[in-house]
Amino acid sequence: MSEIIPDVEEMKLLVGEPLYDIWNKLDELITEKYDMDCFWNRGGKAWKYEYKYRRGGKTLCALYARENCVGFMIVFGKDERSEFEAFRDSYAEEIQRVYDRAQTYHDGKWLMFEPSDTALFDDFIRLLKIKRKPNRKCLSLKTSVRKGSK
Repeated sequence: MSEIIPDVEEMKLLVGEPLYDIWNKLDELITEKYDMDCFWNRGGKAWKYEYKYRRGGKTLCALYARENCVGFMIVFGKDERSEFEAFRDSYAEEIQRVYDRAQTYHDGKWLMFEPSDTALFDDFIRLLKIKRKPNRKCLSLKTSVRKGSK
């Protein structure tokens, strides 16, 4: 784990306000559906920061940050690749393109996306569901309001 955890201002300066908003929306979407342990790390050669979502010793996905760019990575093992490939035509062309270009290593196929808007978020969630079923039940706003107004 990184000893230096970036604050809001550092992240905004690093990726820019619009991409910081994308980062936050993606983080909210993931944490809304998954109860995970999250860890900051150095981002390796290509990224400044990594923010990893893990549970039970297994990584679900990770967000990455560098100058004017955010990344979303998910690694698919053999069974997960088979599941994706069975339904690949139902995913956006950009998802398919990244999948086809991704390098396959001994531990899986590493899919790295660089979202600049929220257009692929529904597909990101579908990819995450291949990796792991959501373990949080989301309450609708109406349900939350009703529970709070007894």
